[in-house]
Amino acid sequence: MDKNAFAKTPPMGWNSYDYYDTGVTEADVRKNAAVLAEKLLPFGWEYVVVDIQWYASNPGAQREKYQYVPFGQLNLDGFSRLIPDPERFPSSKNGAGFKPLADYVHSLGLKFGIHIMRGIPRLAAHSHMPILGTDATAAEIADPSSVCRWNPDMYGVRNTPAGQAYYDSLLALYASWGVDFIKCDDICNTDNWASDPARAFEGKNEIIMLHRAIEKCGRPIVLSLSPGPALRDKAEFYGAYANMWRITDDMWDRWDHVRNMFDRCHLWRGVGRAGAYPDCDMLPLGTVGGGFLDERATRLTRDEQRTLMTLWCVFGSPLMLGAELTKLDAWTLSLLTNEKVLTLLSPENTREELVYTPEKAVWAVTTPEGARYKAVFNLTEEPMEIRETALDVWTGAPCGTLIAPHGCLLAEL
Repeated sequence: MDKNAFAKTPPMGWNSYDYYDTGVTEADVRKNAAVLAEKLLPFGWEYVVVDIQWYASNPGAQREKYQYVPFGQLNLDGFSRLIPDPERFPSSKNGAGFKPLADYVHSLGLKFGIHIMRGIPRLAAHSHMPILGTDATAAEIADPSSVCRWNPDMYGVRNTPAGQAYYDSLLALYASWGVDFIKCDDICNTDNWASDPARAFEGKNEIIMLHRAIEKCGRPIVLSLSPGPALRDKAEFYGAYANMWRITDDMWDRWDHVRNMFDRCHLWRGVGRAGAYPDCDMLPLGTVGGGFLDERATRLTRDEQRTLMTLWCVFGSPLMLGAELTKLDAWTLSLLTNEKVLTLLSPENTREELVYTPEKAVWAVTTPEGARYKAVFNLTEEPMEIRETALDVWTGAPCGTLIAPHGCLLAEL
């Protein structure tokens, strides 16, 4: 299978993390999927992704101390593979896994995705559980020296035939559930900002093993790598084995996070192509921070929200929305459904960064049909004067003479 055919355009969809954190339930996923299908699917938003710790029982039990309960109760099958928590995902009981939920998502015309952590559950290794199709146990393929700094659930997997068999069995299980998208964490840059750069790419072999397992499973599954910032000198490697990879740490609703993305896009300009996309991370728009956190409307101003959407699109990043969709407001909906803005995502477009200074960024995008767009971003705290006679794609009106602080102009030339 050609992995680049799995995502001919940058994937677009909804991810549970920005609102639900580790506590999302089946009911939550179903109600958000219904809204996605009704309001956003016609504009290309098609993935529904269940994020981290869907396999954990009572993940919020110690939320006042920890995001991830240290060595908490996890749900596994008989072959060292994590399965959904049956209390939060009741349709998964009796060995059904995520298939009933995936079937529901597919019935809406959508695609289904899950988050996984790199490696094999520590619980499986400590219990010497078997690996399907081998005589090996989880303890034999687990690498106890390779662990995530921020999540206690997994050990890395050794690059051995039995290690590959574990990943093969994992992807066979996911394919049987109907999974279309995998976001694998602690694998793109496994020691984010660590003092030991030699360890920053220790997930390399497991990226390759995951890729091979996807090829064998018989189902086209998009592979997304996290967390970032991805390593720029590994761009060719990421593009060969994955469909998208995070170029930033977690993106939240703060201007400094948006501002930093201009540096990231400058660094990664010219790298994306069909089926292989540098990923600017999720869109913290609408209502976020629910679950175990404090629910809030995004803290980004409306000008900053337009800047975010415009940059992601002119750069050609995947678009994953983190909002609670049942609380989707008209303004946020308008940001997500501007068809001309979304056409800028196509990998067939020619895109170029024309200007990048501390005060200003300018990007140009040309479609195969010859339509030309220019995005001008004001990165300062003061209004910026402009001289454009074209129409503003966001408003449909002639461009004004000023761009607001942290705002942008997207002109159709």
